Amino acid sequence: MFDTPAYDAHEKVVDVNDPETGLRAIIAVHSTARGPAAGGCRLWTYEDAAAARTDALRLSRGMSYKNAMAELPFGGGKAVIMGPVASENREQIFSAFGRAVEALGGQYITAEDVGVGVSDMMVVARQTKYVSGLATEGSVGGDPSPFTARGVAIGIEAAVKARLNRDSLEGVRVAVQGLGHVGGYLCQELHARGARLIVADINTARVVEMVERFSAEMGSVADILLSDADVIAPCALGSIITPDVAGRMTAAIVAGAANNQLSVPEVGAVLAGRGILYAPDYVINAGGIIAVSAEYNGGVDRMGIDAQIEAIGPRLADIFARAQSEKRLTGDVADTLARAKMVRV
Repeated sequence: MFDTPAYDAHEKVVDVNDPETGLRAIIAVHSTARGPAAGGCRLWTYEDAAAARTDALRLSRGMSYKNAMAELPFGGGKAVIMGPVASENREQIFSAFGRAVEALGGQYITAEDVGVGVSDMMVVARQTKYVSGLATEGSVGGDPSPFTARGVAIGIEAAVKARLNRDSLEGVRVAVQGLGHVGGYLCQELHARGARLIVADINTARVVEMVERFSAEMGSVADILLSDADVIAPCALGSIITPDVAGRMTAAIVAGAANNQLSVPEVGAVLAGRGILYAPDYVINAGGIIAVSAEYNGGVDRMGIDAQIEAIGPRLADIFARAQSEKRLTGDVADTLARAKMVRV
């Protein structure tokens, strides 16, 4: 593990095994330089334990960079629960996961991610206080997906301005891959801004819903990344833009909510070489953790959250400008800025 590129000097990696419930999980703490390591919990059925660990490591590192770029008082961490999890055992699994989080004594703060919802975090909260993304009666708290989607829409506006020199999304064709919580809310945000949508998901019912609600065009799951569109917005799992896919894309922009969209760092150079502007994922998709931070730490109201999410646009615009003037990849520029911010605060 220590020699894999994904390890990247993590502070702590914990394998969780609870024979009584069947919980198998990995909690990765990449950095606590800016504060406790914060990042969601993902439930997914992996090919094997090695794949789960690699995912946890990559996601955890990304959270360190995401939180630093958003200037939040958090380090970076992530948890993955290895599925499948039977519905009748779900509560017991998340109770056990909550106990594992509690055992870390506040080094890691959890929340929702792929495959995990507010109800799961409510179960976790019975076992530990180191949890966010809970349902609340006020305007701060609960499912962070709408906040992530809003930030991505703002980031797409910045990318469209930088690459296409257009001041709005009116008539801009956006292909959205993945229509889960974030993808669905993103379609809503983009439709409200006048974008023309192409959508694809393995869940056919979800595709039909988006087509009916937003007059979207139904795309192919196999070819959505190669769509005849201005923007490709990956909103499913990571590592989906491979060198081969990047070499065949026709869109001008890649800007979406998925974490770790590029399968290997070299993909960034392929995209740039073909004139495709890439919005670094951990910068554009920070809206959710901004909301989680406000809920967990308090002291920030809805207006404050909105202001922080609005800042995603100018932040990306600065990255795009620096990349162009310095003849560097947007991902490299973002990484440099993030590392500079990963200091004790």
